[in-house]
Amino acid sequence: MSARRPARGELARGRRHALAALAATALAACQSNPAPTTATASRRSQAASVNLQLGVGYLQQGNLQIAKQKLERALSEDPHNPQVHSALGLLDERLGKDKEADREYRTSLELAPHDPSLLNNYAVFLCSHGRAVEGVRSFEEAATNPLYRSPWAAYTNAGVCSRGAHHETDAAALFTRALQSNPAYAEAVYQASDLDFSQQKYGAARVRIDFFLTNNTPTPDLLLLGWRIAHAQQDDAGASKYAQRLATEFPGSEQSRALAATRANPG
Repeated sequence: MSARRPARGELARGRRHALAALAATALAACQSNPAPTTATASRRSQAASVNLQLGVGYLQQGNLQIAKQKLERALSEDPHNPQVHSALGLLDERLGKDKEADREYRTSLELAPHDPSLLNNYAVFLCSHGRAVEGVRSFEEAATNPLYRSPWAAYTNAGVCSRGAHHETDAAALFTRALQSNPAYAEAVYQASDLDFSQQKYGAARVRIDFFLTNNTPTPDLLLLGWRIAHAQQDDAGASKYAQRLATEFPGSEQSRALAATRANPG
């Protein structure tokens, strides 16, 4: 599946967070859309579906060797299954075989040109390999598909992709589309506000965060970002409010530990 300005270490961590979110989205999309089966489906097709799900599960666990065995078995059982080819693309990408991964993703889309989960998977690959324009286009195509159940996630990922390519204006527009689709989507609120924060638009970022926190369940990322914004505004009372909520509601989180370390070593 953010980039922050205050420190170089934080900038790098934020980008890793966004890329990890994109990768998780790709795996979830593949696993949640296994090859369809019916009462009259052949035994081989059913076996392929089972091996596909097992293969994706092993991919999520990082067990690439067994994932490869399961997915290759699924391919032999159902070579025209687009989900199998997409999962093989994920595997090849993990193995550093980018050309092979690209071929598998494109094969999956040749077999199912408008499948939003496959478009999403390929978009993640494109964005992670410096092909932002193509990646954003694929995310947008997935988002506009009426069968796609979470277009706000695709728009958010498209915004992250655009921002990674330093297309901040495009990214802002995509985050806005995500929030228009689902105002309660915390990741879109975070990404839009983090972009504003990086451009020193503190007021707009804080209003967005506070509105979300008033009406929805907080996330540790949003509370930490709220603290950073209030701190940049030199609003000590506001910063303390975010810090207290973060420590109380998410005491063991990475964000809570990071804030405690920052406050202990302000220099």
